[in-house]
Amino acid sequence: MSETAFVSQWSDRYRGATVEDLDPPAALSLTPSDTAGQAVNAAFERDFTHLTVVDGTTKALLGYVSMPQLQKLLASGQVAPTDTLGSSAAMTRFGFQRQGRAYRVITMQTPLEQLEGFFEGALTRGQKQQFAVITDERRRFVLGVATKADLEEFVKRRPA
Repeated sequence: MSETAFVSQWSDRYRGATVEDLDPPAALSLTPSDTAGQAVNAAFERDFTHLTVVDGTTKALLGYVSMPQLQKLLASGQVAPTDTLGSSAAMTRFGFQRQGRAYRVITMQTPLEQLEGFFEGALTRGQKQQFAVITDERRRFVLGVATKADLEEFVKRRPA
């Protein structure tokens, strides 16, 4: 699928809105030196399913931790609560190319039609996405996280 082929199901409701209009909560970011146990506790305290992982010095986005995946890894013994995120299978790393897919930058200025396309896989070669990490244009700072549920809630609140 290409970007031009995607047709938003809610474009009449967006009316020029961007990710900023979702008022996304700030991301809870950890560093590679934090442990799997710390990640579980932090996610539980804030009821988050995904946590971003950033460089401890530069704050550059490195990857994320999926709580459902981490819980499976902990239960199977593949990851111990004391394992650091950077040295274990707990963290999924971002790169400019990840498993043949280009990293898609989502900023506060990204139109909601594009965010919807990202979630539906239209902008990621058919790979549907559960969440979007919102960064600045150069991916230096994590500003928040948005989910498809956030987008759906926005549409419900917006008059037709």
